[in-house]
Amino acid sequence: MRIVRVEERHPILIHALLDIWERSVRATHLFLSDGEIESIKEYVPRALTGVEALTVAEDEGGRPVAFMGTENGTLEMLFIALEERGKGLGKRLLRYGIDHLGVKKLAVNEQNPQAKGFYEHMGFRAYKRTERDEQGGPYPLVYMRLREGSGAFSQ
Repeated sequence: MRIVRVEERHPILIHALLDIWERSVRATHLFLSDGEIESIKEYVPRALTGVEALTVAEDEGGRPVAFMGTENGTLEMLFIALEERGKGLGKRLLRYGIDHLGVKKLAVNEQNPQAKGFYEHMGFRAYKRTERDEQGGPYPLVYMRLREGSGAFSQ
């Protein structure tokens, strides 16, 4: 597995990342309906091309299997291909973000307890909660900060 910062965000890559996003969301965001997923999906390519730093994990064949987007020290997105879940890839990506991109904050859907638990395991702690997501949807968000001394090498 290789972790790569992506500068050129060509349509083939965006399509591959969109596929990872959709399969991951369908497996983990059980609180969203198919229609809601399809509606959100329309905005994902723009988010992928617009996020400040896009980092991709590639398999041995150079195919993307996971990605994260970060901006101004905030983790904006982190998605892992279904077949790669549970292999430590999310941990590797997040540690890369903490160590190389200054990630110290994130927001996670409260209704995705696996993700919230993962971030807690990685040293993030809740500091705020909202009843609605950033688009005004009825999906509570938990805002988290990296606890002092929780860098990648202190785990």
